[in-house]
Amino acid sequence: MELETKLHEIKKPIMVLGTSSGAGKSLTVTAICRILKNSGEEPIPFKGQNMSNNAWVDWEGGEMAYSQALQAFACGINPCAEMNPILLKPQGNSISEVIHLGKSIGITTAKNYYQDWFIPGWEVIKKSLGSIYKKNPNCRLIIEGAGSPVEMNLIHRDLTNLRVARYLDANCILVTDIERGGVFAQIIGTLELMKPEEKKLIKGIIVNRFRGDLSLFEEGKKWIESRTKIPVIGIIPWLNDSFPPEDSLDLIEKKSGFSNTDIKVGILKLPSISNFSDFDPLENEESILIEWIRESQNLRKYDFIILPGSKQTIKDQIFLENSGLSQDIREYSNSKGNIIGICGGLQMLGTTLEDPYSKEGPKIYSEQKTKGIGLLPLKTTFLEKKLTRQINSESLWPCRTKINGFEIHNGQTKLDKTQNSLKIKPIFKDIDLGWYKENNEGGTIAGTYIHGIFENDSWREKYINLIRKSKNLPLLNKKSISYKKKRESIIDNLANEFDKHLNLKSFLS
Repeated sequence: MELETKLHEIKKPIMVLGTSSGAGKSLTVTAICRILKNSGEEPIPFKGQNMSNNAWVDWEGGEMAYSQALQAFACGINPCAEMNPILLKPQGNSISEVIHLGKSIGITTAKNYYQDWFIPGWEVIKKSLGSIYKKNPNCRLIIEGAGSPVEMNLIHRDLTNLRVARYLDANCILVTDIERGGVFAQIIGTLELMKPEEKKLIKGIIVNRFRGDLSLFEEGKKWIESRTKIPVIGIIPWLNDSFPPEDSLDLIEKKSGFSNTDIKVGILKLPSISNFSDFDPLENEESILIEWIRESQNLRKYDFIILPGSKQTIKDQIFLENSGLSQDIREYSNSKGNIIGICGGLQMLGTTLEDPYSKEGPKIYSEQKTKGIGLLPLKTTFLEKKLTRQINSESLWPCRTKINGFEIHNGQTKLDKTQNSLKIKPIFKDIDLGWYKENNEGGTIAGTYIHGIFENDSWREKYINLIRKSKNLPLLNKKSISYKKKRESIIDNLANEFDKHLNLKSFLS
């Protein structure tokens, strides 16, 4: 489909741009998607290029950013990699993995990215847009930009902001974060750096995260409209959202919203942490307090600890060893501690990590075995290709129940026959998806390749009750409210709050 010749036939797309990273683009798109779905429209989210290690795997096995998957849920549709045709997964040292239409196709440095990947990147964006409209001719795209649209050193190679806006002749909304301060300079500076034909695409401005009485900004609103000739279509109050941040650095700022907690969970803040949305279901458990662990310490204050996924497992394991955290984890295990590792965290709990194809970075990794924490008799070998797929299985521990989730990892893990493996048992009927071991002193060590394991309500409830029993706490005596229903409720609440303060009428022509 040659989209340029058919723009008059499609519903006008809405594009959300930001004055900076973290201005609130992702949540704004999520809210608009649900608002339009509720009004009877057929919204579909789109972000041409995203940089994130917080990923999702669609039903075709394609990788995409979790934020676009969440926006698809807000639209009431299945996520698809076409909604995020370019995903860059940072690996440190200005190196990223390049994923096009869900498939890994190479590694690039930041310096060489635009030289080597700009032309194929733009082609895959156009291909995805054409495919979406061919399959959904009556849809309205809700498009998210990336960072700021006026990064002047990069704008000649822009793939996902104003180039997409111009290509689709989209109605654009500029979102700014008043919490950061300097909101007037953010707006005026961004608009002044746009070309006249680009500035004409901005049809509305949203002032996000306003604290206090909204009427106090009325004069500010008038000044912005007078100075820019663009309407302020929304002043959005500060919302206590429960969504994962796009950037792992923001995890440190996340605070538990519950005060009467009786289970404390420690999650290792790995330098190359990935898929931190795995812990959203725990964030929404009223009995649980989550803390992020960044440095060596006595871990006994935690009822269980989690080793999360990692984009660079060997590098993160070396960090744990050098920082003293590996020893802390071993001592915690010997003190009846409960441990669960997910994906890279599972791999680190094993005895050895081997990288014969240098998939984990420096060649030195491929020339020697890296010792794991050594709590599970497992060895992992990183292979040439990674595995990405949706999972439907059944758990054997801590209960028998249906399990859904997804795998996204490099590395094949098997029992280490040089170790005593009599006590280790499979967690799932598919024995390669995870293992667990009960300590003689008490406590369990478990690891799984399944991302989204805590979204499985029965499994999550039984695991939490396992911890509660070890603390002599009363068991959860009612079935957990479905996390996916909670997620729907959170999206609904987000959309309702935006709808109260946002005028979208002019964008729906």
